[in-house]
Amino acid sequence: MKKVILASLLILTMLAGYITPGMKAEASYSPDKVVTEGKKYIGTKYKFGGTTPRGFDCSGFVGYTFKKSTGKVLPRTAAGIFSIGSNVKKASLKKGDLVFFSTYKRGASHVGIYVGSNQFIHAASSGVKIDSMNNVYWKPKFLGAKRL
Repeated sequence: MKKVILASLLILTMLAGYITPGMKAEASYSPDKVVTEGKKYIGTKYKFGGTTPRGFDCSGFVGYTFKKSTGKVLPRTAAGIFSIGSNVKKASLKKGDLVFFSTYKRGASHVGIYVGSNQFIHAASSGVKIDSMNNVYWKPKFLGAKRL
């Protein structure tokens, strides 16, 4: 009987360890923390399908940054990420919001993190960098924004 109780307690302790970190990470969500984490990777090279600091694509960069700074696991693609969160008007953007663009195909095909002052950080073909939302390339391709 003691073995059953001890085994049950051990299992409950392990389960609590898996549940608690995710709950703490979401409770401690900070847009500044997301932006600060993202800025650590400025200059990281672009890699199609990349999800680590060895090389990022746009959604890999956003997903990695959110996982490291908040514990949240996001869908793998820009289109997948665009399907979650709350819509945000461009005029109401805040640090940490996600901005989406329609580039090579219809719908959300590029994603970045809004850093304030009409700028966003993203993994472009030239690597992770900060661009203006008014950039001649990005401005006409803006699709929408989400807040997680």
